[in-house]
Amino acid sequence: MEIRQAFSKVKKFVAAYGALSVVGLVVVVVLSVEGGEVTSFMWGRTGGMFASAVVAYWLTVVAAKGTRWAYVRVRIICVVVPIAIVAIDSIPGALPPWMIVIQIAGALALVPAAIIVNRSDLRVSFSAKQ
Repeated sequence: MEIRQAFSKVKKFVAAYGALSVVGLVVVVVLSVEGGEVTSFMWGRTGGMFASAVVAYWLTVVAAKGTRWAYVRVRIICVVVPIAIVAIDSIPGALPPWMIVIQIAGALALVPAAIIVNRSDLRVSFSAKQ
């Protein structure tokens, strides 16, 4: 798979993660405005998810141009973030079910990106010994 084609796909998966983070953030804002129960943990989770999506997309764009340091960070983010989301969402009673669903969907959006950026052909393309 050619680098541009691979990163075109990765960008779409990261954008899907970002879109889901926006959905979660909008729901928290609406609940807050309407007087619903919103905890600081919910604000932190949705804000953190959105921030990580922005950073991940930016790094993906930079990596697509052939920048090794950005590629390494995209690889880390695409693997670590889904694991962290699942781990935090597994804390009993910490988050409402609707938020867990949105966050798990976001984590699942990053799994194909993780598979693509960890392919051997991309790792070779970005190897330090080029």
